[in-house]
Amino acid sequence: MTTLRSLAHGPPYGERPELGRRMPDPATQERFCSREDGFRGMWHGQTPLPDSPYAFKYSGGLATYPYQTRPMALYAAEARRTFFCWGGTTRGNHLLPERYWDFGPGNLLQMVSCYNHDTGRLARPVCVFDKWCADPHDNPALQLDCEGRLWLFSPSHGPWTTRSFIHRSRRPYDIGDWETVSDGPLFAYPQPWYNATDGFCLLHVVYDDTGRGLHVKHSADGRTWTPPRPIASICKGHYAVSWADPATRRIGVAFDYHPPEGGLDARTNLYYLESRDWGRTWRTIEGEEAALPLTEPKNPALALDLEAEGELNYLRDLKFDAEGRPVILFVTARSWKPGPEGGPRAWNTVRWDGARWIRRVGMPADNNYDHGELAFDADGAWRLIAPTEPGPQPGNPGGEVALWISRDRGATWRMERQLTRNSSRNHTFCRQPLNAHPDFFAFWADGDARAPSESILYFCDREGRRVRRMPPEIPRGAESVEPETD
Repeated sequence: MTTLRSLAHGPPYGERPELGRRMPDPATQERFCSREDGFRGMWHGQTPLPDSPYAFKYSGGLATYPYQTRPMALYAAEARRTFFCWGGTTRGNHLLPERYWDFGPGNLLQMVSCYNHDTGRLARPVCVFDKWCADPHDNPALQLDCEGRLWLFSPSHGPWTTRSFIHRSRRPYDIGDWETVSDGPLFAYPQPWYNATDGFCLLHVVYDDTGRGLHVKHSADGRTWTPPRPIASICKGHYAVSWADPATRRIGVAFDYHPPEGGLDARTNLYYLESRDWGRTWRTIEGEEAALPLTEPKNPALALDLEAEGELNYLRDLKFDAEGRPVILFVTARSWKPGPEGGPRAWNTVRWDGARWIRRVGMPADNNYDHGELAFDADGAWRLIAPTEPGPQPGNPGGEVALWISRDRGATWRMERQLTRNSSRNHTFCRQPLNAHPDFFAFWADGDARAPSESILYFCDREGRRVRRMPPEIPRGAESVEPETD
């Protein structure tokens, strides 16, 4: 019988050049820029819990995980297409559980496709390259430059997995042919932002002996980059979400910190900084320039002292509202453990009203890794598409997807409609495209959260009236395919 193991942070599951174990360069791989025969997501189980009914610390169809990596999709108005990326895998990989921890080909594929809003069809997906690891922390981020070229940022979950890469499409708005423009240095959880004047600003995490430091670096052309500059390095590090307004050169970043006792499993507090010069200098919400890197838990960027309340912080999203003020979405818990022991859990928002941070507690959550993202309507309403409803594996990440609306800035929420029902697997990690088109407003994957399974990808419209499934099998010779109605 196969025994599931935890993803080990270190040998033998990563590259070991001294032992001849090294991921082949992307351009030398058989799968480089290969047309694949279906939409398949990566299943993963992190930290097995043998004595728990929930089986894993977190798990399921993690094709659109992790929340720190963003954007994973974007709408290009000039091409009338929504481009998206995800962590894919080979057919039948879920039937071989050990492969989810092996170093080798065919586990995690760096996948890209697009939805044509004029034809209503999905392009046959392309595997840009095979990451030769089994870790969805290495799922990619996607960005678009002013020439219409697509950029794929493929990270590394620390120095124990495989290398970090940046790829660029050779032709504008075309997913079929890519070139490698950067092979290292290592970066984790990439959040690339772009404007035509400044080029790229890449927020990311650098793993070192002290933990997970939050960093930023820049590039005018995507090829030559400044050295990473630390923003925060408090105790054992940080996870972060960010948002950008290219027109004003403004970037905001919200982050937690990992205390000396408990580390990432004790993640807490909420900090906020923003830049008005595309990430070169950073200020508090009141406009005070921050002395970087931040190194103490109590500092001027602290928005909520959750540690004092005994609350853990699982960040979900950051956006600027219709007034241009930051709104941060997060889930609170009392423990890293799934199930009642970690509760009570709740979805929260905190917004800046021009003078102070206002926190609102919303609907309950049943897992620390439930994930959705915010949108703001022109009339001021807030919109959230997330797996808030119990699924077939209750208490595990995800569940059934619902659309929620708040018309009082997060004080109360009303479920507009439930998007999925009677599912056999939990839906999880609903992601919103950058500049999202109403017809492709969120996408996600499903997966059994307690045992390896296949994983299907889905997307929905802005009103949640239409959920469509991306076909896991595409007929031979077809260059595009109609999505299936779920």
